Amino acid sequence: MYLRIGLSCVAIVLTGSVALAQHFGNPKNGETIYRQHCVGCHGISGDGLGPDIKELIVPPANFHAAKSRTKTDMELYLAVKQGVLFSPMHGWADRLSSQEMWDVLSYIRMLAPFNPLG
Repeated sequence: MYLRIGLSCVAIVLTGSVALAQHFGNPKNGETIYRQHCVGCHGISGDGLGPDIKELIVPPANFHAAKSRTKTDMELYLAVKQGVLFSPMHGWADRLSSQEMWDVLSYIRMLAPFNPLG
């Protein structure tokens, strides 16, 4: 019985993060915003190898890496909204609406789907 409950909880966690981004975000609009504001650092494919990285001391996130793919949608959303401390990733809350940030997140999840196992 406990195993069944545990597996049910894991299933909710595994599907909930992806469903949240897909439900709240428009990946087509997110792609437009990503190409306009994010490609310079994160690269076209989200690999963290954008043309501006030679100017950065701290490398940008590679969305295909386990470190990024294991983050929940809310963790990624907050990184976009508030920025990442001690990194060149600044917050976008003053330039993008909440919906636009969810759109970008939805596009990022298309590039590199959520994978809690790494």
